[in-house]
Amino acid sequence: MRNEEMTVTVMQRVFISGKVQNCGFRDYMVRRASELHVAGWVRNLRDGRVELLVAGDPSAIEALLDAARQGPPRARVDHLEIQPAEERLPKGFTKRFTA
Repeated sequence: MRNEEMTVTVMQRVFISGKVQNCGFRDYMVRRASELHVAGWVRNLRDGRVELLVAGDPSAIEALLDAARQGPPRARVDHLEIQPAEERLPKGFTKRFTA
């Protein structure tokens, strides 16, 4: 087997709380996810949090979670709740409508 065929894919669901809406957080996550070559989506939740579903290489996911902890300049991240997820593997990384 070639190395690229042995790539481990991890999927996680993340709930991000703090001042994370109306500050460019979702666009920031889309840019970072594209740079890190991970798949998934990001959306606002009606309760003021942001939800992130991310799938990919464990080290790339950890880098995206580090970016989520930092957030864009106008954000304030108070807490990340990280859970394992099992869904159909998404293609690309998209910004979704509020849920």
